[in-house]
Amino acid sequence: MATVALAVTDGMLHFELSLAYEVFGTAPPGTVRTAAPWYRLSVCGPDAVTVGRFRLEPDHGLDQLPRADTVIVPGWADVDVAPPAELVDAVRAAHEAGARVASLCTGAFVLAAAGLLDGRRATTHWAHTQVLADRHPRVTVDPDVLYVADDTVLTSAGKAAAMDLCLHLVRLDHGSAVANAVARRLVVPPHRDGGQAQFVTTPVPAPDQHQPLAALLPWVLERLDQPLTVEDLARRARLSSRHLSRHFRAATGTTPLQWLLVQRIRRAQELLETTDDSVDTIAATTGMGTATTLRRHFNRTVGVPPDAYRRTFRARTFPARTSGARPS
Repeated sequence: MATVALAVTDGMLHFELSLAYEVFGTAPPGTVRTAAPWYRLSVCGPDAVTVGRFRLEPDHGLDQLPRADTVIVPGWADVDVAPPAELVDAVRAAHEAGARVASLCTGAFVLAAAGLLDGRRATTHWAHTQVLADRHPRVTVDPDVLYVADDTVLTSAGKAAAMDLCLHLVRLDHGSAVANAVARRLVVPPHRDGGQAQFVTTPVPAPDQHQPLAALLPWVLERLDQPLTVEDLARRARLSSRHLSRHFRAATGTTPLQWLLVQRIRRAQELLETTDDSVDTIAATTGMGTATTLRRHFNRTVGVPPDAYRRTFRARTFPARTSGARPS
């Protein structure tokens, strides 16, 4: 069974820790069938630790990190304070043992101290990217992305971007349908874009916006197989095309047609991962019309052809690990 270990010590940020615990600690709804068993989550730290204003009792010591498949390092509260040597050593040992290591927000400073970011691209909270770059000149710090996946080392920007990275990991392991189910349970948008073309951003309106799009968007998602136009959407929303475009730009940051294209691509990704449908069938189901049209838009948006995407992402599971037992 795939294991995820949260590495905790005094001085961690509780938001990122709680977020990761929610994502990896609870399986998606029973209606979703995963290709692999859900994660077995453990919290690893030195005795009881203080996280923000909370007292936390770890399941295991930090020496158990090398036995996990994935190690998550939550945000480090004070970047001006060096993380504990035992934490840095344990994270380094976990990576050397073959674990995938991901940091959330300022947890990147722990990975950098362990030398895991040397020669790699990485990111962290925008307020601390320059500090990270100055302190660790061998790290290529990218301040403009939600997260960076560099082989088996991953880093995220601040706060909400930590959720994007966690959902990205779920999607790699279980596919987009499962990641979307987790996002729905947590009532967050299923973001995919960490600066990599393979993971398409899905702009959605803020949940507190009471406007015509709140009813329009679900209506559109139920009719992706139909040849919808801006005029169709405007008519449904009882707006002029001009006013519809203005609402779309304010709510999603994009145009109605671009938003619709992204939804069609998202749906095509799910069908490629979860069905044996031909590209022609998927093109019809997603409103692309023909396989040629789907291939052109899919390749331009995602960066790979549909067939290559299916081979890469269908039934993704963790690679086998041979080093040691898992935390019990």
